[in-house]
Order: sequence, then structure tokens, then C-alpha cells
Amino acid sequence: MTVLGITGPTGAGKTTLLREVEKLGGAVIDCDAVYHEMLKSDITLQDMLEREFGPLRDESGSIDRKKLGRIVFGAPEKLEALNAIAWRGITHRVRGILEDRREQGRALAAIDAIALLESPLKELCQLTVAVLAPQEVRVRRVMAREGVSEQYAWARVKAQRPDEYFIRKCDYTLVNDLPAAEEFSQKAREFLKEVLL
Repeated sequence: MTVLGITGPTGAGKTTLLREVEKLGGAVIDCDAVYHEMLKSDITLQDMLEREFGPLRDESGSIDRKKLGRIVFGAPEKLEALNAIAWRGITHRVRGILEDRREQGRALAAIDAIALLESPLKELCQLTVAVLAPQEVRVRRVMAREGVSEQYAWARVKAQRPDEYFIRKCDYTLVNDLPAAEEFSQKAREFLKEVLL
């Protein structure tokens, strides 16, 4: 099974590429969704987080994400500790999901992860792909998708790593500079066929 790691800044078009992976019969693993599910149901992860940060569970038994956020954001050493615990758990879970998909006979999988390149998930990927787009285009997409102001969208875009970082660290770069979504879907399809040959 070929495992693609897909990364890039917000609003660049990662979701479009992931949809094309699915159309080819590939499995898509959304690491945000995996993590959020683990905060609700993974006792081992919950226990590790509470050993590190104190009581965090809410009435339902899930980790209270807002409470955890208040503890770690603005405290770099605590955020680093959270990332170490979270990435260890997520990587273990993703490895299991990949094995399950392999047993199902899937020939392709894609891992979608924020900070893919800084995490141990990168080691699970045969190829890494950065999806990039001009900043102005990303700002428009973030505004449309999330209903936020232009000022807020620019702040989000400016806070992310520069394109050069992704270009330097990834095996492939897919630039989404096309005016219509369907055009980029076509470009993504052709790209996948080319790299998967």
C-alpha cells in the first residue's frame, strides 16, 4: 500500500486532493478527527494527559479540550509536552488504521495532518505532498469557508509556515493556482496518476 502524507497551509486545497484520493479507492485518515475521537474515548491517552496536566475530564468522561487549551497555549513547554503525548498516541492509532486498510486490500492511503512534517507520522509515509496556493487565494477561501473577516483570514494565513518550508521538506509540491475548483480537481487527479505509476 502506498501511503501519502498530505500537508500545506490552510485554504490551499488539501481537501480537494484528499477527495481525489478517495475517488481512486484510497483511504483518507484525518488526524484531527482521530485525535478528537481519542480525547473522547482513548483511556490510555486520557490518563497520560491527566498525569501531565491534572484533571481534565468533563462530565461525559471526555477530555475537556478548552480546559486543556487554557493550560498549554501561551506556555511553550506545556504545549511541547502535549504535542509529544498526542503525537505518540495518534501515530500508534494511525499505524493501526493503516494496517486495517491494508488488510481490506486498499492500495492507497493518505494521511492528512497539521504538522505532519514535524511529527512521527512522516515516517509512516512513502511520499509527502505539499498543497500550496497564493496567499490572496487562501485568504478568500478561508473567508468563504469559515465566514470570517478578511483581517482575521490574513492573520491566520500569515501565522502559518512559508511555502518554502513545505517545498524544502516535501517530496512533491502541488500548486493550486487555478481559478475554478474543478480545474484543480483535474490537476490533482493527474498528479496522483503520475506519482502512483
